[in-house]
Amino acid sequence: MTKFNKKVVKEKAHNLAGGRAYKISTKEELVGNLLTNFVKSQFYRSEDKGVNDLKNLIQSINDKKFIAKAAIYARTKFGMRSITHITSGEIANSVKGEQWTKNFFSRVIYRPDDASEILAYYMKEYGKPIPNSLKKGLALGLNKFDSYQLAKYRGENKDIKLVDILNLIHPKHRDEYKKLINGNMKSVDTWESKLTAAGKQAENEDDLSKLKSAAWLSLFKENKIGLFACIRNLRNLEKQCPEAIPLACDLMTNNEVVKKSLILPFRFNTAYKEINDRRLKAALSDALDISCSNVPKFDGKTLIVIDSSGSMSGSPSEIATLFGTILYKSNDSDMMLFSEHANYISPNPRDSVMTIKSGIPFISGGTNFHSIFNTANKRYDRVIILSDMQGWMGYTAPTMEFNTYKKRFNCDPYIYSWNLAQQDGTAQFDPMNKKVALLSGFSEKVFDIMKLIETDKNALINEIEKVEL
Repeated sequence: MTKFNKKVVKEKAHNLAGGRAYKISTKEELVGNLLTNFVKSQFYRSEDKGVNDLKNLIQSINDKKFIAKAAIYARTKFGMRSITHITSGEIANSVKGEQWTKNFFSRVIYRPDDASEILAYYMKEYGKPIPNSLKKGLALGLNKFDSYQLAKYRGENKDIKLVDILNLIHPKHRDEYKKLINGNMKSVDTWESKLTAAGKQAENEDDLSKLKSAAWLSLFKENKIGLFACIRNLRNLEKQCPEAIPLACDLMTNNEVVKKSLILPFRFNTAYKEINDRRLKAALSDALDISCSNVPKFDGKTLIVIDSSGSMSGSPSEIATLFGTILYKSNDSDMMLFSEHANYISPNPRDSVMTIKSGIPFISGGTNFHSIFNTANKRYDRVIILSDMQGWMGYTAPTMEFNTYKKRFNCDPYIYSWNLAQQDGTAQFDPMNKKVALLSGFSEKVFDIMKLIETDKNALINEIEKVEL
């Protein structure tokens, strides 16, 4: 027995559900957090704990440039907002005297109100004085926007308005800034303002109905309503202006508009469930197909596994079934649901994504990853698991069952561990295994990463490293 040259034991941990799991790197944990956290309470973690965990995680990572790059990536590629505002505020507090920080703040500001949110978070947590790097970054960021964008997001009803930022940072002269500071910035004709004006002009319910119908029609004809506002208001459109439905359908099926938007695919699904008009349902189904047209088409046989346990209730389950269905339709694949037990299901791959998804049941119950490999009955080239990765039944990671499965069918599949609610920095599969890839996020951009994984298991981290500051 050796005394000093001892066998290396892979680090393991307990997840929040109480099961044994593999510890992932702090960078992987950070990325998972930024791509899945809407700053709301999750099944195993409250909103406040989630924010505190993120703050502690940021402090523990020495490579602050990576944190900045990950925040830019999450904001500009995955459309994540509040979590990137928190991260930006924490960078402002923890990084001093670095030249790159002002460029970071400028790049993470994707809309003018990002600047207001970042400053509001910083003021709430740390007060004054405001770091010069943050002031310079806010100035650079706001300088990207035209008068329409500045007017639209000037935030008159907010604690921190755009004019407050201008008075703080004293930016270089622009006519738009002067108008904002003097209170002369003309209000933009947004869909909200147009409908509000219609309400104020109405003298009775019949008059209100006619004015709102005319307002909706005008907004679509004049291209003054964006895609996100459109899908948020489809129920109103059904009731108030059926005449505008064909125009809304045209907007939702415009390839360029859909691909440029940062709308997460599950938003189309949410809207789909809220409406009745067949034309709108068809357009939303097409919009989803457009947004996910980058779905990878893999060689060989694929097993798609959807976590249907209790902790996946709500958005995680919706997203798991949505992305699982998209992958299922595009590949030679089987589909499996698991909670306490695992079962194959066989949707018709020729049905639409929405039809297949709506037929997938939610089971609830415990989370048993072991059941996946005890149930798998054939050789697969890859196994894609969509889950919150909070396995606890059996209280160990499914390592032994996975190895037994590989021996039984003489195969060595890639494992795509797609975490839809990164809460504790753990994984159910050994992240050091060259055929295990960790994924996170609710955006179709994950599909682009999946195309790279079988040649670069660290594709997600490496894509983030390419972000320039």
